[in-house]
Amino acid sequence: MRETPNTSGKQRVVIEGVWPEIDCGRFPVKRIVGDSMVVEANVFADGHEQIACRLLYRRAGSAAWLETPMVPLGNDRWRGEFEITELGEYQYTIEGWIDRFLTWRGDLIKRISAGQDISVDVLVGAELAEKAAEKATAQDKRRLLQFGRTLRDARDVEARNAAAIADDLAEIALRYPDRRLAARYDRELRVTVEREKARFSAWYEVFPRSCAPEAGRHGTFRDCEDWLPYISSMGFDVLYFPPIHPIGVTFRKGKNNVPAAEPGDVGSPWAIGSAEGGHKSIHAQLGTLDDFKHLIRKAGEFGIEIALDIAFQCTPDHPYVREHPEWFRKRPDGTIQYAENPPKKYQDIYPIEFETDDWQALWQELKSVFVYWIEQGVKIFRVDNPHTKAFAFWEWVIREIKQQHPDVIFLAEAFTRPKIMNRLAKLGYSQSYTYFTWRTSKHELTEYFESLEKTGIREFFRPNLWPNTPDILPEHLQIGGRPAFMCRLALAATLGANYGVYGPAYELCENEPWARGSEEYLNSEKYEIKHRDLNSAWSLKDFIARVNQIRRGNPALQADSNLQFHETDNPLLLCYSKASSDLSNIIVTVVNLDSFHTQAGWVMLDLNSLGLSEDQTFQAHDLITDSRHVWQGPRNYVELNPQSCPAHILRVRKRVHTEQDFDYYL
Repeated sequence: MRETPNTSGKQRVVIEGVWPEIDCGRFPVKRIVGDSMVVEANVFADGHEQIACRLLYRRAGSAAWLETPMVPLGNDRWRGEFEITELGEYQYTIEGWIDRFLTWRGDLIKRISAGQDISVDVLVGAELAEKAAEKATAQDKRRLLQFGRTLRDARDVEARNAAAIADDLAEIALRYPDRRLAARYDRELRVTVEREKARFSAWYEVFPRSCAPEAGRHGTFRDCEDWLPYISSMGFDVLYFPPIHPIGVTFRKGKNNVPAAEPGDVGSPWAIGSAEGGHKSIHAQLGTLDDFKHLIRKAGEFGIEIALDIAFQCTPDHPYVREHPEWFRKRPDGTIQYAENPPKKYQDIYPIEFETDDWQALWQELKSVFVYWIEQGVKIFRVDNPHTKAFAFWEWVIREIKQQHPDVIFLAEAFTRPKIMNRLAKLGYSQSYTYFTWRTSKHELTEYFESLEKTGIREFFRPNLWPNTPDILPEHLQIGGRPAFMCRLALAATLGANYGVYGPAYELCENEPWARGSEEYLNSEKYEIKHRDLNSAWSLKDFIARVNQIRRGNPALQADSNLQFHETDNPLLLCYSKASSDLSNIIVTVVNLDSFHTQAGWVMLDLNSLGLSEDQTFQAHDLITDSRHVWQGPRNYVELNPQSCPAHILRVRKRVHTEQDFDYYL
């Protein structure tokens, strides 16, 4: 029973230290359908009586709680778990009470062992059994009442004592505890449940206007369909498009982001809105809505989902500017404030004013943008710069959408301060961009990923690792050549269960910056149509395909919570492992972080985390090259030439002894 004013003064059980719990229950944790939701808490009371507690859970909107026992871990710490079977939201809490029957039985066993008189104590047990019988089913009621009669029978002391400590009595009585004074945790915590792709996915970004088979022509959605076999062959399952909407003309940027466009310049897809329409319209040169829906269906045949970029910003030509000027910030001279990052000016972009007095209508309209594209078949959205829009809006709109469409996935493109990135994840974003793009050294990578995976952040923040984006060509890719692209791909694909690349710039190793010290691409695709040779001998497509095949074939690489770093004696060698929960699938990855030189050294494996003993022989099967090495103990030698392959992705295969006269590795 829940706490009431009439019983609160008599409740003695304390429940605290509940985990997982994000910001005192303000935000939900995240899980995937099929997960076990494990919950721990400190549960204790004054005195010496024994405690019992249960984990309560239910689907959001359900009136009835389901429950499962919690087991003691020692030192007043308890653990329980329940299976998550449906998309949407669950609630959970904890209830604990002093269990009179457990306390009585434990004390009775001690008294019998000490040879004490228990004639009165068994009568207490009889009362407890009879009390439990009042709530029991018919069969259990008969047995409990029979136990009560046996315990009251003073003639057969031996039978009475045996019955008092019988396991079957305890088993039945514990089904019907007296919970009138049970204490319930004062918060009902939440868990958001998403589909598998929220935790494990491989993204490929492409500009559809660059998909034409011949140079000089604007690509279409039909042209994109011809790319699907190529993208599928590399193992990507999410095809992400920058905005596909009409592009503004006023203040359109030219090639390489020059302020004035020349005739024929196509502009940036993120400059959304023209006389032809806004966020619910399609750029005419890409095709029609029917063409787009046909592409979605065709992609599905290859196991690929289309992800759409949502960028809530407008050009001066966007219909919102004319129809809802109140949704934009006015300057003293009456003009609308364009985007700025002084001294840079972006006259082609008007930010939306979330402090408008008409904010409710604005929120509804922006929600309708998501709903519109969901109705067309899009279930994955990459949101541009969400950290520059109101937090309250994101919390509202994501929850609103997920209540109707729990299978929708949101990726936050927010390269900003850590606390802001974490807040967006708490507000509901399924996945988040990360600082991986700029973490290059062994120390930086280890420190950063341990901060993500070994702390409470992992309960709500799912990293999506991108070695490059259309906005970011990091210095190590500019100078490291093909080995650097291979290295960063291997890191992204094995450190993270979600990762993505901006292609085909990535597999073709495009690395020329706009200027020294710049992370902008020279002749950036953001401002012009590109034409590339997908069959170039220089392409990394086969390497990428192999790495993605390894990811799909090894469950250990399909989650983030199992990451373990291992020591090396060479600071340019990074070693880490991932393992399935039952240790049946173990992957050890070793990466040469030096793109120019062969690096060698010894890795020191934490064998206990891998379920291996000090003297155990095991096979390290390199899944990239198919080479096999017999290792033993924690210390093993590696040597990696970045020109051939800068990484080992090793499947640990344990030796199995058979009844025949041979062994093999499993």
